Amino acid sequence: MAQAAQSSSVQDSVVTCRDVTRRYTRGSASRFSRQTHPIVTALEEVSVDIRPGEFVGIAGPSGSGKSTLLHLLAGLDTPTEGEVTLAGTTTTGLSEQRRARLRLEHVGIVFQHFYLLPSISARGNVALPLVEYGVGKSTRREKATELLGRVGLEDRTTHKPGELSGGEQQRVAIARALVTDPEVLIADEPTGELDTETGERIIEVLRASTDDRAVIVASHDERVLEQTDRILRLHDGQLVSDG
Repeated sequence: MAQAAQSSSVQDSVVTCRDVTRRYTRGSASRFSRQTHPIVTALEEVSVDIRPGEFVGIAGPSGSGKSTLLHLLAGLDTPTEGEVTLAGTTTTGLSEQRRARLRLEHVGIVFQHFYLLPSISARGNVALPLVEYGVGKSTRREKATELLGRVGLEDRTTHKPGELSGGEQQRVAIARALVTDPEVLIADEPTGELDTETGERIIEVLRASTDDRAVIVASHDERVLEQTDRILRLHDGQLVSDG
């Protein structure tokens, strides 16, 4: 994982950012125009260590860099400057194909809008990542059923997404993210479209998922943030608080 010269805290981390900056070019260049396009700095010199078993929140106003940091931690994007290390592998310079494999092997991602396939059952949706692993059908079915039980949906395994409530769909998405037993679980606004009672159930499920993995949640919801072990607070792309 980390080199011997690094501190023990870094060696224990499952995700590490070191002086990470992410810049984007606003607008697209044209060969018929000499106009320069502004550079937007979404994240600037952010350093973070996240260890297994931690429940970490990412907070900040819209445009503060929450989604950018989340995407970097998940290996969905790479920094312009600095270094992100995920499960012992530096993501900078990796091809999209290799980063996709790294995510499959080490990261579970829960998107705000669920992204469940409407034509297959809850169990089928949960089992999908195991297809990429080449896991046999019976084992996929058994594992997916087990995970749905863990999130309280043992009686909804054969229901399709359209037959489930928003909270139930979110729990299916969490079960799908956990089915490969990832070292990191990442959730983007997991309670953003849910009522209070359902949101609290989702928080309980996420909290129970820490065990020996890191759970990282970007959220505006103070109910979620209050349950985390520490909060990374961002403002204008800079980390202003870590605790």
